[in-house]
Amino acid sequence: MVFTNIFDLINAGMKLLKMKKLPNISLCIFLDLIGLTSYLLPLIGEAEDLLWAPISGIIFFFLFGKRRFGLLGGIFSFLEEISPGLDFIPTFTIAWFIRKHEIGKIQLSLKK
Repeated sequence: MVFTNIFDLINAGMKLLKMKKLPNISLCIFLDLIGLTSYLLPLIGEAEDLLWAPISGIIFFFLFGKRRFGLLGGIFSFLEEISPGLDFIPTFTIAWFIRKHEIGKIQLSLKK
């Protein structure tokens, strides 16, 4: 892609930033805590995981964008929740930090 002037470069960067959404960190922590509730009730918790796993995957997909990151993260979130013993992984919070790092790199490259 060839940029004819600085404004084209800035517009391209702004479009890229809009594609990379950063959800609220409090929401991400809350969603991770929902996944942890299955540890509170040992027998009922596994049934909760069966219900929460697809919901978690769908929420991840829409929360982090309908592109590769959202799709792969949604699949990972589903597999993490459905697998016994892996509920402690804070998938949403880790994804928030990854996305924040990506946005920071884009903003830094726009300033140069």
